[in-house]
Amino acid sequence: MALSKIKYVRAFTVRGGGADYHDQGDGHWIDDHVATPMARYPDYRQSRQSFGINVLGTLVVELEAEDGTVGFAVTTGGEPAAYIVEKHLSRFLIGRDPAEYEKIWDQMYFSTQYYGRKGLVINAISGVDLALWDLLGKLRDEPVYHMLGGAVRDELQFYATGARPDVAKELGFIGGKLPLRHGPAEGLEGLHKNVALLADMRAKVGDDFWLMYDCWMSLNLDYATRLAIACHDLGLKWIEEALSPDDYWGYADLRRNVPRGMLVTTGEHEATRWGFRMLLEMECADILQPDIGWCGGVTELLKISALADARGKLVVPHGSSVYSYHFVITRHNSPFAEFLMMHPEATDVVPMFAPQLLGEPVPENGRIRASALDKPGFGVERNPDITLHRPYPN
Repeated sequence: MALSKIKYVRAFTVRGGGADYHDQGDGHWIDDHVATPMARYPDYRQSRQSFGINVLGTLVVELEAEDGTVGFAVTTGGEPAAYIVEKHLSRFLIGRDPAEYEKIWDQMYFSTQYYGRKGLVINAISGVDLALWDLLGKLRDEPVYHMLGGAVRDELQFYATGARPDVAKELGFIGGKLPLRHGPAEGLEGLHKNVALLADMRAKVGDDFWLMYDCWMSLNLDYATRLAIACHDLGLKWIEEALSPDDYWGYADLRRNVPRGMLVTTGEHEATRWGFRMLLEMECADILQPDIGWCGGVTELLKISALADARGKLVVPHGSSVYSYHFVITRHNSPFAEFLMMHPEATDVVPMFAPQLLGEPVPENGRIRASALDKPGFGVERNPDITLHRPYPN
């Protein structure tokens, strides 16, 4: 049966939390002296917002079909991405059957390749692709995970990312990932502080709870190697995104350097099957962590996952709320998921993309049942109380 075709494409921006989860008020753990590539400059060391991590804001993409059905998605990219969606990508969407997602993705990617390939343009394409899948699910009256082959397990289990792994354990999560606080510019003293924080958390959570460090592209190979070795006896499960995402050679060396049994993970800021092919072929990581809103959307994540599965690698997407849940529940090589603790003190479970989404499922005792994803599309709605700005209407 032919589906209702896409009639309107709209791109909005919004500020404050949500998909751009770094856009938080003062005092939030996510912006409290977290190690970054900019920490070599003292003026930009204390706060990630000081160097502009939150300047773009959230991108909201809406696709309306001829019958009035609306699919939507949120990601980052703000006004520049809205321009790309409205002025460039919309020509590949209007009048099209949303079931043509493969052809549409191909046309969006190759038409923007001369100024895209990674980053902002792929964020925009990802937002469109997610909205396309949401629309397709609503037109078919199916949740996205059904269209991806159905659940391979009855529930999702989560580890928590935040400043309080000890609280995460009490809340039922299988592990806790800490933001690394001190990078190479803070010298040996900073390294000792990183190790001491991990030791303190290990004492609080016991030996059987996963602890990981998220380094957010902030280290060099020497420092990352020394950190991994210093944390080995404390049971550090993995060291994440230690180096620049372009340093494939450094990741390959780091994976050879870390103590036996410790995992190297990365991919949050990588994009498309070609970028992840580099990570796989150069043996850069044990777990790939694409963000479904940044790597190319559902359509591209399926290809990334297939490449990884053929090489026996896990794919555990970077925290992206319901958009990754519908994927993880359908893949054997995605055995668990990430949950970002967006409570300012990381002590309570709150919806990850609040206040922009309504109906967003959250873990209970560190788990979400597959049945919680059974609404059509991605199963969430846009909060009508949040004012959107459409900077480039057609």
